[in-house]
Amino acid sequence: MTIAITFMPAARLEVIEAFDWYENRAEGLGSAFQAEIGRQVECITENALQFPIMIQDIRRARLRRFPYTLFFRAVSDGAFVLACFHASRNSRTWAGRT
Repeated sequence: MTIAITFMPAARLEVIEAFDWYENRAEGLGSAFQAEIGRQVECITENALQFPIMIQDIRRARLRRFPYTLFFRAVSDGAFVLACFHASRNSRTWAGRT
């Protein structure tokens, strides 16, 4: 069973900013980042419960090629992405979104 994924506004902005940053470094790199986000979103839709719980009920889906993680909350009929977070940033920043 697949579920619906909703990116919260802050997470959506983080994806856009990361896309822009990568695309400004090398043409096509932003698109590769976006494709990796899409791959992880597909994995979440197929089985959100396969991802480890990090804090309370918030799960982590790490991107493969890029140092980013999607933090999301799975609910009965979907998942809410709370953050698209770079690995070098302080995790307390996104944890306040719970």
